[in-house]
Amino acid sequence: MTEAVAWKRGLPGWRCVRSIGLVAFGFAFAGGAAARDESDGFTLVVATAMSRMMADMDIKPSGDPDRDFVAMMVPHHQGAIDMAVAELRFGKDERLKRIAQEIVVEQRQEIDAMRLVRNEPAYLQTAPRGSHRSPLEH
Repeated sequence: MTEAVAWKRGLPGWRCVRSIGLVAFGFAFAGGAAARDESDGFTLVVATAMSRMMADMDIKPSGDPDRDFVAMMVPHHQGAIDMAVAELRFGKDERLKRIAQEIVVEQRQEIDAMRLVRNEPAYLQTAPRGSHRSPLEH
């Protein structure tokens, strides 16, 4: 069975496969960064962002492709924003920090565009929902 068919049917196995993939990514990512103490904060923030993003993207299909697309893409874009903010906070390379800033601006604009098409409040008009809160916010 393809992943798309499993997702459409809402099979728990699909969620398990995605979770296993996320855990494997987390271990691989953390393993490379653990040797450097300065990376620990970045690693924690990015792992939190990835976890939130994956959880928020795990929707039950509604039967409306447009609604489902926005429901999955908004948390996907928010995850990119959260990771870019982590680069801005912890990164050292000014070139990468400029790219990260562009990601924040562009992803917010895309979130706004998708929400406006669906007649939903724009990103800057609402406080981020609970799980969409940036991992850098205290």
